[in-house]
Amino acid sequence: MNPYLELVRAPAALTVLGDTVAGAAVSGRPLTGRRLLLPLASVALYWSGMALNDWSDRGLDATERPERPIPSGRVSPGAALATATALTAAGLGIAAWAGGRDSARVAVLLAGAIWSYDTVLKSTPAGPAAMAACRGLDVLLGAGRARAASALPAATAMAAHTFAVTALSRGEVHGGSPEVARAAVGGTVLTALAAVGGPARSWRHRVAGAVAAAGYAASVGRAQYAAAVDPSAATVRGATKAGIHGMVPLQSALAARAGSAAGAAVVALALPLARRLSRKVSPT
Repeated sequence: MNPYLELVRAPAALTVLGDTVAGAAVSGRPLTGRRLLLPLASVALYWSGMALNDWSDRGLDATERPERPIPSGRVSPGAALATATALTAAGLGIAAWAGGRDSARVAVLLAGAIWSYDTVLKSTPAGPAAMAACRGLDVLLGAGRARAASALPAATAMAAHTFAVTALSRGEVHGGSPEVARAAVGGTVLTALAAVGGPARSWRHRVAGAVAAAGYAASVGRAQYAAAVDPSAATVRGATKAGIHGMVPLQSALAARAGSAAGAAVVALALPLARRLSRKVSPT
C-alpha cells in the first residue's frame, strides 16, 4: 500500500480535518451526531484530489519527479484515476450521510472544484485561485449550505492562505521568485490578523485564537521569508511544506475565536503528528 499512501500524500490529510471543525464553529453548528463524520468527507475528497493531481501530472512528473508513484511504475495511470474517482464518491457519500442535503450540496461544489483544478486550471494563471476556492469550500462544508454566509470570513481566511501557498509552490522544482515569496509573507500576516479580528465568544476565546494565530504567522512566515531570501527549489519546498502544516494552527485560531475550545485543541493535536509523518511521506 505504500505507493498509494504516497500517491494521496496520506499524512497531509491531517491538515484538512480542521477545515470543517472551523466552519462548524464559526457558523454555530457544532459537529455532533452524524456531523462528526464531516471531517472524514474532507479527507476523502482531499485524497481524491492528490491522486487526480498525480494522474494529471504523470507526463510532467516523468521528467521532473520520476520518483513519484506513477512515473516510477509503482501505480498505473488507470489505478490512480480509479483511486481518485472512488475517493470522490466516498467523500460525497460521507458528506451526504453525515450532513444530509445541506452538506451534500457543498460537497458537490467542492468535488467539482477539485476536478476542475486538477484537470484544467492547475497550470493556468487561475490555478492558485482555483485551489483557494477548494479550501474555502471545505470550510463551508462544516457550516453547510444553510449557514454558509456566516462561515464566509473563515473560509476567506483559509482561501487566502491557500492562494499564497499554491502560488509559492510553483517554484518547488525549478526555484521560485523572491517577489512571490515576499507577497506570501505579507499575505500570511494579513491572514493572521483576519483570524483574530471580528467578534469573539469571549476575551478568553480571543486570546486563545490570538495565540494560535501567532504560532501560525511565526511558523509559516519564517519559512516564506527564507524563500524570499533564497528562492531555490529546496527552500521553496520547505516553505510549501510549512504552509501546508500551517493550515492547522490557522484552523485552530478560527475555531478558538468562535468559542470552540475543544475543537481548537483537537485540531492542534494534528500538527505534531502531521510533521512527524511528513518525514516518511512528503505532503508536497
